[in-house]
Amino acid sequence: MKSTITLISAAALLAACASSTSDKSAKTTHDTSPPSASRSVAASGSSATTLSGYKRDAALHITGNNASKVYTGRPQALLRSVVVMKYTIDAHGQVLRSEIIRSNHDGETETIALHSLRSAAPLPRPSSQLLRNGQLEVIETWLFNDDGRFQLRTVAQPQMDS
Repeated sequence: MKSTITLISAAALLAACASSTSDKSAKTTHDTSPPSASRSVAASGSSATTLSGYKRDAALHITGNNASKVYTGRPQALLRSVVVMKYTIDAHGQVLRSEIIRSNHDGETETIALHSLRSAAPLPRPSSQLLRNGQLEVIETWLFNDDGRFQLRTVAQPQMDS
């Protein structure tokens, strides 16, 4: 009788682990949604009421629309390049201005970062409470591996140890 209860408990524990794993998979799948899903978020706008929440929505949108250029997994310990960009959008998510404010002067990665932002436009429409004079200024960091693929710091996994 005791061994039957132990077997039932073990089965219940395994079932709980399986459902926990599938929940994590569903979340990961959502975060790496295809471009068409990201474009629908842009059309409907972001529901974020904080700048950090909006940055996450925008980062997911940018990476979703540049999936072939995005590195999945943990970034390497020593990055090829780090590009910090400041961009300004309007109430409709259109990119008004963008400028690189920090870089190691790797022209190829700077071009990829600028193009990835422009090609993802329009970005999700920001909440009106985030706008100042009808605009929102965002600073985001592109982290580049040796192969030229990137992650955005806002949604990146921790870097590998050296």
